[in-house]
Amino acid sequence: MHLRRVRLAVLTAAAVAGSGTWWNVRRLAAMERVASTQAVAATRAELEVRTADIGFFEARAARDPESATDRTRLAALYLQRGRETSDDQDYRRAEQTARASLALRTQRNDAASVVLASALLAQHRFTEARDVARRLVTEVPEVDAHHALLGETSLELGEYAAAQAAYESISGAGRRSLTIAPRLARWAEIRGDTAAARAIMREAVDMVNARRDLPHEQAAWFHLRLADLYLRQGRDRGAERELRAGLVVNPADHRLLAAMARLAAARQDWREAIRYGDSAIAITLDPTTLGIVSDAHAALGDTAKASEYVAAMEVAVGRQPGTYHRAWSLFLLDHGRRVPEVLAAAQAELVGRRDIYGYDLVAWALYKSGRAAEAREPMRLALAQGTQDAMLYYHAGLIARASGDLVAARDYLARALAIAPAFDHAAPAIARATLDSLRRSTD
Repeated sequence: MHLRRVRLAVLTAAAVAGSGTWWNVRRLAAMERVASTQAVAATRAELEVRTADIGFFEARAARDPESATDRTRLAALYLQRGRETSDDQDYRRAEQTARASLALRTQRNDAASVVLASALLAQHRFTEARDVARRLVTEVPEVDAHHALLGETSLELGEYAAAQAAYESISGAGRRSLTIAPRLARWAEIRGDTAAARAIMREAVDMVNARRDLPHEQAAWFHLRLADLYLRQGRDRGAERELRAGLVVNPADHRLLAAMARLAAARQDWREAIRYGDSAIAITLDPTTLGIVSDAHAALGDTAKASEYVAAMEVAVGRQPGTYHRAWSLFLLDHGRRVPEVLAAAQAELVGRRDIYGYDLVAWALYKSGRAAEAREPMRLALAQGTQDAMLYYHAGLIARASGDLVAARDYLARALAIAPAFDHAAPAIARATLDSLRRSTD
């Protein structure tokens, strides 16, 4: 069996049987391959301290079954380790422990509610997280972070009026908080104010760079968030700069490595996409990254390897918390697979989560089902907030063309390419070819 095939088989089997210990061991092994000795040592030390702290508070909680404070602290430690290791079990532990703390005491225990909401968000249980955030705002309205949490959960559910009200309730001082600023940036991005989103995140990154007390995972995340903004806005040099800066902070951060793979694929540097993608999935079997590496192998003509990564992607999706994985859904639709299944799942999710990307997924699934006319209304709703996302406009352009509105199709596709000429590794070429065809037919 080919070495890569063996490796994928091992990763797949491990994903099915994975535990917190397995995730940590695999992460550290990957770090040894991709990072400097000093950076590895620092991240290893953080993880070891975190695990030791967890053991300490587990023992304290066992000795004192009435201590809400110890359980809140333990829940927060589980949550942080979950972010560092991508271990879904730690998110569940954080949820369970935060609930145990709140069962003992609800008064003056806001921290447990915040951890609970964050753990639910990590599991994509957005309605439950929103309900926790609502209670926090009702009971302790003077805390800006509670309004920001309600804004984030409302935004995820597509409750944009509620999100706006929550964000507008935040004080001027609160808006400069590292806890709140990224949420405000996301809100600005959804509303189409990309310049404001970049400015907010740029200031946040500068604040992070001036500090030395943040966990490496948290500090690197701010670089990732700014890079993600740059990527979606076609600023690949800025994105690369932030990704590399983040990798200096946390060299084996699978999210940064995955973003580097996405950037390389957009540049059609397929071997770099594979190299970074493999480094990322050696740490976490992320479906989106597996899809990128699959497409990279396909672009190089190796369909057998491409198929192996799709198979691994199936397993990774099965491990994901929450409902149907959207990146996997788009991958399936773009490759013409399981279209009726994806459409049904996307429509079901839209019942409780009416955000712009849910509408976009339904619209794209309808289009791929040959039902372009029906796709126009959900696509309109996907664009309703004015979000400057090239992929949204690309989808809108192809849907408009298929439904016979050639003028709108031209406008949408031109907008997509204006926002980000290289917003994807495959779609821009299709957009340009379609736009050229439309111009010839309408001139």
